Amino acid sequence: MTERRVRVRFAPSPTGPLHIGGVRTALYNYLFARQHGGDLVFRIEDTDTTRFVPEAEAYIIEAFRWLGIQFDEGVSFGGQYGPYRQSERRDIYKKYVKQLLDNGKAYIAFDTPEELNAKREEIKNFQYDNKTRMQMRNSLTLPKEEVDRLIAEGHQYVVRIKIDAGQEVLVDDMIRGEVRVKSDILDDKVLYKSADELPTYHLANIVDDHLMEISHVIRGEEWLPSAPLHVLLYKAFGWEDTMPRFAHLPLLLKPDGQGKLSKRDGDRLGFPVFPLDWHGTDKEGNPVFCSGYREQGYFPEAVVNFLALLGWNPGGEQELFSLDELVPLFDISKCSKAGAKFAYEKGIWFNHEYILKKSAEEIARLWEPECREHGVADSFERICQVVAMMKDRVSFVKELWPLCSFFFEAPTAYDEKTAKKRWKADSAETLAALCDVLQGLDDFSLENQERVVHAWIEEKGLKLGNVMNAWRLALVGEGKGPGMFDISAFLGKEETISRTKRAIEVLK
Repeated sequence: MTERRVRVRFAPSPTGPLHIGGVRTALYNYLFARQHGGDLVFRIEDTDTTRFVPEAEAYIIEAFRWLGIQFDEGVSFGGQYGPYRQSERRDIYKKYVKQLLDNGKAYIAFDTPEELNAKREEIKNFQYDNKTRMQMRNSLTLPKEEVDRLIAEGHQYVVRIKIDAGQEVLVDDMIRGEVRVKSDILDDKVLYKSADELPTYHLANIVDDHLMEISHVIRGEEWLPSAPLHVLLYKAFGWEDTMPRFAHLPLLLKPDGQGKLSKRDGDRLGFPVFPLDWHGTDKEGNPVFCSGYREQGYFPEAVVNFLALLGWNPGGEQELFSLDELVPLFDISKCSKAGAKFAYEKGIWFNHEYILKKSAEEIARLWEPECREHGVADSFERICQVVAMMKDRVSFVKELWPLCSFFFEAPTAYDEKTAKKRWKADSAETLAALCDVLQGLDDFSLENQERVVHAWIEEKGLKLGNVMNAWRLALVGEGKGPGMFDISAFLGKEETISRTKRAIEVLK
């Protein structure tokens, strides 16, 4: 038997911004497809018309474009298995609904919401299944003539799968092994609704996966309870030989406490749970804003690296991997069964590490626009010099200006706490003498300054720490920054002496 080509899919519902857990699911599908030389399909599951958000599809596509996760076919990418939006496939689904009904694998149910609620009040933990369906108003209990009449008169109905008791359903999961479920506990899920002539997730997924020749379904753990139903649907259609292999990924959990990661956790602890900023509205039409990793200043490769290691790791001590490096290492069977705590601080650490990996020129190009907004007229080369000195101290490019503004703007005030600690009774006199030493230098290079000033301090019997701490306050305005001679060499002789003299005037 010829081995099937690996084809996986990521199929989000366009109901709002894409959760970071969905991004990880797409990433694992991407890695699996690339590792096996297969295809990654992008499908939109928009059969739930009540929750459809028009802007969501474009948001999802833009998120993956930013992250560098490329699809081979699907919505906006083309391909021979389209259309790839489920709302455009309704006529396809009707054919398969009819097939199930004709073969006795499904039935039509006319129960109204009121009738269903009444039954729930009557029977504790009611579910529509092999024990209760004969008490309900459906094509199994009504004469065929009445069923035909109700449909002809336009009464709304649903189509439910008919699950017989006494079966053992086997789900072969690449992460969890064999999962066995008794059919007696499963309910007759709705597969199709006449109200909008659209299938539910369950039927649409199975039909699409079969017709699009999907070989592996890699999705979140939250879909594991649906897997037995999907296995039964494959059998109901007679598609056992083309049934995909399943892999249900571990949940992303709250950084603290119990439960699944939510937007509220991000709001509470100050981190994003979406790839991009989202501006939308809630059910009442009120504006809703969700912050994203891109706008927060994360690098896409840092986000990908961070997510890849949430619930899976390749072993060993290496933590930094590019997408291309992850592909040959990824092993879906080694994913954890247990949920992965969303340690958002690790995401910050990854971003810092990628700042270190990037050249000063790369970071300077990202930072230059902000410098210009603050009126910096220095050359790009000088901005690069500052970045080279300071990039190891930040986790985000946006942190550079508060840390580095003193390179371009002389201090207008001096930190009171630092001044009280570092400005001694003799600091003004010492720095005045230092100005004379600096004024006499023709070579103002870092190396020459350091040699001459250290010799002067030693000759005068001064304490190196006292001199440098007071001088740092004079040049920077507070106790931060790189080595003092790095600062003074960058500022140049005139600016260094000017700042030092002004501090003497203000602080003496």
